[in-house]
Amino acid sequence: MRDDRSSSDRSGTGGIDLHLDPRARVGSGELAASLRTAIREDRLPPGSRVPSTRDLADDLGVSRGTVTRAYELLVAEGLLLTRQGASTVVADTEPPIRRHARESPVRRPTDLHWDLRPGKPDLSMFPRSDWLAAQRRALRHVPAAELDYGHPAGHPLLREALAEYLGRVRGVRTSPERIAVFGGYGEALRVLAEVLLRRGTPSVDFEDPSLPKLRDIAGEAGLRVNGVPLDESGFDPRGSHSPVLVVTPAHQYPLGVTMSAARRAELSRLARTEDRLVVEDDYDGEFRFDREPVGALQRWAPEQVIYAGTASKTLAPGLRLAWLALPERLVEPVRERKADGDRTPPVTEQLTLAEMLRSGSYDQHVRRCRAGYERRRRRIVAALTESEVRHELYPAGIAAGLHLTLRLAPEGLSEQRVLRRLRRHSVAVEGLAEHWMDDRRRQEGLVIGYAAPPGHAFGPALRTLLRVLSES
Repeated sequence: MRDDRSSSDRSGTGGIDLHLDPRARVGSGELAASLRTAIREDRLPPGSRVPSTRDLADDLGVSRGTVTRAYELLVAEGLLLTRQGASTVVADTEPPIRRHARESPVRRPTDLHWDLRPGKPDLSMFPRSDWLAAQRRALRHVPAAELDYGHPAGHPLLREALAEYLGRVRGVRTSPERIAVFGGYGEALRVLAEVLLRRGTPSVDFEDPSLPKLRDIAGEAGLRVNGVPLDESGFDPRGSHSPVLVVTPAHQYPLGVTMSAARRAELSRLARTEDRLVVEDDYDGEFRFDREPVGALQRWAPEQVIYAGTASKTLAPGLRLAWLALPERLVEPVRERKADGDRTPPVTEQLTLAEMLRSGSYDQHVRRCRAGYERRRRRIVAALTESEVRHELYPAGIAAGLHLTLRLAPEGLSEQRVLRRLRRHSVAVEGLAEHWMDDRRRQEGLVIGYAAPPGHAFGPALRTLLRVLSES
């Protein structure tokens, strides 16, 4: 438990971030409150060991009695469990249904001041006027019967608008009958995984690294999850052996590379000749800055590739709007599985998005966002290049999307130490190491979402980030 931290480095200990103010005097009540929050937010999951009272007192620079009293409070509340001759552990206090809900892929809001987490747009750019105008136009003409529970695949008007938009902008070859609308991409992947399991699919391959919460969705559905390593050309189909593959070919998450033309051709050929299914997660395909976006992989093998898109990056995650363009053989199975539960967004939201797509206001909004995010990316890359930060962009990802990734200098601080320092300065980013499946390939770094802060906050957030990194 002992390391070289100064006594002022008290926000975390033993890999646990306790969100303690390093300037404040820590008493047993404050420590108990911080531990209680860490348990409820699953930073200390059930069954995990907490540090001994002596080690935690040493790390925080407080008396051992302060830690003992804090532990006793949590034991009395049933949050900690002590046993004679054994370590103190976090008690399993929640029933299974709450635990499942807590593991939902929905992102929790951060209590840190500067939000540079990836996967999130600038919500202050949400086109409120365009959205309200489109909603008024849509509701003015919609028959009352259209406001019923609706079609399990999504409202026909939205599916028609999406088929036209995806064909025009992303080159997707589909029709309204083959599109299904979902309450977010996580929900779409969950339904798809359940359908594939029912059809006898044993396993699915993900890129390694990739987003852990998406791999968890497939695993929780019952599929065996495997990882396929990446290189500078992106996903290598030769390393894949499962009947289903999940890829981000236009802009790999989190490394930022684009799958090369040769790899894309090989993947589409492999899918056709070996009758495999590919899930193409096109999460930010509209945001390519240096050239025209790479077209969708789906257009080369529409009966083998499931195209997945979302409004979470272009509009707002809170709309919970995503869609799949399906091969013909999966249309009915997916519709039947969706009909088993309430898995479709509200009709009014669907009609509003359909109206924005048809009127062109959605395209205009995407163009405004693309220009704004391009300026931010140039600014943060230039600042990192010109500063004394001893880290490097990893790898030289394309100029696209809403995030960039830094590889930490080997001679510098560990990823966890840097993340703790950033939290103490109220900066929220994500670590890179957790995205790997194979520990032998794991690398440390930071995944930085430059789109997340509102316009007035981007400059201060960037300055704070650079100041902390220059000290690391």
